[in-house]
Amino acid sequence: MSNSIEIISWNVNGIRAVANKEALKWIDEHQPDILCLQEIKALESQIPNDMFEKEFQELFVNPASKKGYSGTATYSTLKCDYNSTCQHIDTTDEGRIIETHYGDVVLFNVYFPNGQKDDERLSHKMKFYDDFLTYCQELREEGKSIIICGDVNTAHKEIDLKNPKANSKTSGFLPIEREWIDKLIEHGYIDTFRYVNGDETDRYSWWSYRSSARLKNVGWRIDYFFISEDLAENLEDAFILDYIEGSDHCPVGIRISI
Repeated sequence: MSNSIEIISWNVNGIRAVANKEALKWIDEHQPDILCLQEIKALESQIPNDMFEKEFQELFVNPASKKGYSGTATYSTLKCDYNSTCQHIDTTDEGRIIETHYGDVVLFNVYFPNGQKDDERLSHKMKFYDDFLTYCQELREEGKSIIICGDVNTAHKEIDLKNPKANSKTSGFLPIEREWIDKLIEHGYIDTFRYVNGDETDRYSWWSYRSSARLKNVGWRIDYFFISEDLAENLEDAFILDYIEGSDHCPVGIRISI
């Protein structure tokens, strides 16, 4: 028997900063079953325990080896059967992946690398992308269904950012990065927001802190939920919570039966 659950993903850009702003109190109203956070920039011992009142059964934290950098955390009301930090993909120990298994469903909470620093970093991002997809395919061959959420650090199509032409040579909207999302979809994964909401415009999940970008809604949709196509009939909703502030990203989520 499958249960309908809500999963929310948010790049918090520093969990302690978000906690200081009391910017996670909405969790008590929204009551997600699983909460996936990226760029927590903290060790587990540094995560405040009063950010919300909701009680989760499990918390998995994958901090980066470099202090105050990157890192992921997954809160869940469901007991998982297996969890991993996928260090065969995150080879530089940047705390970028938490993998949790719930029966035949595998959930990935991922903070994909940013490629803007230099060509070396872009190459690292593309290798991470490819290694991650290879691993997902191995799991699917084992009969697993896949849910991928997090900050992908790439806008897929022109509709997914306010100024596509001005950013056509910027990492995050380079052809090579966009082609990887094409490849992901070609391998049988669904962009849940587009699947549910079609070609809705001006729907973004990240805004620069500069030039009042969020106020003007000059943004990028770089935070996603992808699901393997066998879960399409289980998908009930996909949404962007762009009214929630506290980070340069906003939360995104799905409701799905698993």
